[in-house]
Amino acid sequence: MTELSPAEKKKERKLIVIWSVTFLVLFPFLVVLGYMMRLNQAERIHLGMDTFYTLLTLHGLGMAGILFSISFAALWYLIATRYARLKTGIGYFVYALIVIGFSLLAFATLVGKFGAGWYVLYPLPFKGTFWAPWATGLACASLLTMGVAWLVGIIHVVSNLAREYGGFTNLLGWQYFKKGGVKRELPPVVMITTISTVPGVIAFLTGAVMLVMYVLQIFEPTLNYDPLLMKNMVMFFGHTLVNITLYCCTGWVYCLLPEFTGRPWKSDKIVVLSWNATFIFILFAYFHHLYMDFAQPVALQYAGQFISYLSAVPATAVTLFGLLAQLYHSKIKWSAVPLSFLAGGAGWAIGGFAAVVDSTIAVNTVLHNTTWVPAHFHTYMLMGVVFFIFGFIFYISHTKEELDKDILGRVGLWIFAISGHSFIATFYRGGLRSIPRRYSDYSGIPIEHVHQTGMFLAFMAVIFITIIFVALVIIYTALFKKFAKRRHALVMEPAAA
Repeated sequence: MTELSPAEKKKERKLIVIWSVTFLVLFPFLVVLGYMMRLNQAERIHLGMDTFYTLLTLHGLGMAGILFSISFAALWYLIATRYARLKTGIGYFVYALIVIGFSLLAFATLVGKFGAGWYVLYPLPFKGTFWAPWATGLACASLLTMGVAWLVGIIHVVSNLAREYGGFTNLLGWQYFKKGGVKRELPPVVMITTISTVPGVIAFLTGAVMLVMYVLQIFEPTLNYDPLLMKNMVMFFGHTLVNITLYCCTGWVYCLLPEFTGRPWKSDKIVVLSWNATFIFILFAYFHHLYMDFAQPVALQYAGQFISYLSAVPATAVTLFGLLAQLYHSKIKWSAVPLSFLAGGAGWAIGGFAAVVDSTIAVNTVLHNTTWVPAHFHTYMLMGVVFFIFGFIFYISHTKEELDKDILGRVGLWIFAISGHSFIATFYRGGLRSIPRRYSDYSGIPIEHVHQTGMFLAFMAVIFITIIFVALVIIYTALFKKFAKRRHALVMEPAAA
């Protein structure tokens, strides 16, 4: 364990509080964009196609970016305060670049009307667009800026961990398979940090190459790339980003939940083997996004299904089994932190199962272009990742005694869970009823009952999102009361001394 001075701990805490408040500000703003899109699909407002796809782009790219950023920032805090010294200045540099990147993305979409969706499928940014070329360039610059921030942060964390634990292979836990036993225990969060972020480096570099190619075409319009190659690149980048976001959150569950159950959660051969297998599967599971691309080599299509099935087993099964083992007969007090972690695990399991269903080729041909797809990724992002994040923010803002007494926070989390799953159910139902995804509205669908069903489900989604906002008000009240109390204590501390 790394021992920090009180001044060093205060610096790291200040950084993670800034990250947490930034997330708490941006998250409801991005939810509002989704709310407006569902209102438009319910035909309660009229956004117009250009505005709808502009909001869709900022909602998707912005949410993916901010969720990974806060997830990585939480890992940074845990690593810096417990396992390896990190430079706070680099942490602030990463934070500043993320804020700049998000601001550029917001300007490119809300002002420049960039509306290519999170997937930015080639040649969409260049063919028949309703936005100017500069908006495409600015969007690419924003994503490159955030990518640089993530790369700098990941390299700093992993390199310092490798120095602390005696090499990269030790971070992967390979010493657990050597003769002579393990000389130094490897905390699961350290291994998961490595296995989550290193594939991210590969994905971010791939995404950067793709974005640079886009920028080059802006300046030289005669360039022409292979659309299938570009789609492989963007799907590899996007799928990996979403997956490692979830795995980053899992790392702090391994680290923090034992503080509430009183049971150790250590690395062993099974945990190491399962996460090392996940390291490989992360890199190739994205093939299931390309089943509809019949020019894709058939071998890769089969690999997509096979690896998608396998990727759902090692880390997911071992982690969820470990989570239940931690909780079973533990006499835990169900404060906001363990409640959030359990709810997040449930969202991960449900959304993961729905994703595996869609990754089956025979099912994918029916469900892929329906709202079943946003259903499964909203499940493990909104009901999985966001719950994990709330659990972490409650952890850093409350003492254990305050958590036990905080009824308001628990009420907000329960309302969030019920309304969130109800909202997502409208997507699942829409998928089973053949409601198409990515449509700005359903008025042009010639089959009237599909039009009416899509409109009705969108209206129901609006109702449940409204209740989500109520839950967020309650949760935010519980959190900001404690943040304000902590800030007041820090301000008063010098005078008291």
